[in-house]
Amino acid sequence: MAPRVLVLRAPGTNCDFETSHACELAGAQTTRVHIRELRSNPNQAKDFQILVIPGGFSYGDDAGAGTLFSHQLGSFLGDTLREFRDQGKLILGICNGFQVLLKSGLLLPHDEEGPVATLTTNTGGRYLDTWVHLRAFPHNCPFVGALDRLMLPIAHGEGRFLVRESWIREGIDRSGQAVLRYCPDPNSTDSGQTTAGDYNPNGSDLNIAGLCDTTGQVFGLMPHPERHMFATQNPTWTRIGHPESADGLQIFRNAVAWFV
Repeated sequence: MAPRVLVLRAPGTNCDFETSHACELAGAQTTRVHIRELRSNPNQAKDFQILVIPGGFSYGDDAGAGTLFSHQLGSFLGDTLREFRDQGKLILGICNGFQVLLKSGLLLPHDEEGPVATLTTNTGGRYLDTWVHLRAFPHNCPFVGALDRLMLPIAHGEGRFLVRESWIREGIDRSGQAVLRYCPDPNSTDSGQTTAGDYNPNGSDLNIAGLCDTTGQVFGLMPHPERHMFATQNPTWTRIGHPESADGLQIFRNAVAWFV
């Protein structure tokens, strides 16, 4: 049977329909659920195999992008989501969803001083809406699977991944959790691991565009895979040809394949 996906939305979420469609194109069945519904009946999460928090401006980004939504998750649904993960299920956060997962402590647990990392204002101080090249380092993350290089769009004002201390940065780098990094175009020999450049649009530490937890089952990324479901959505498709599968679609297909 096709896995069931819970697309969790909140006031200000605006990518839930596109994300649901992406999951369905990948072979899943989807249901859009408001955060109030899940808070009133957390047990309904047991009916799903994948939970996705899509992009948008949850709660108008008041108090910072994803902050209020992350408080909802951490304060009222933290145990539910950890149990969801511990049952071998998958959790995905896209753009604002990545901000929510990180700030709630589901991606990187908080310590006695609070969050060890955050997603904050881009170094250029402005909202970015463009396409980026990415290098995948799959490690144990099923969403990334056997992917190597991708091209996806970004659209954010607070996408800079910033670590609190250098030793935490080194730990993330060595752990394999930085599974998606900004990199130059595919013809470059730069791995995208250490060199900063114009291809790192927001100034993220370690060029990080996507991060998983230690299990690999919880994954957050700033780019929007749901906006690259068809090859012709890529602005360079007339030059690179017409590939069989769009890069964004493959991320959702990998998630579905985890259960079939």
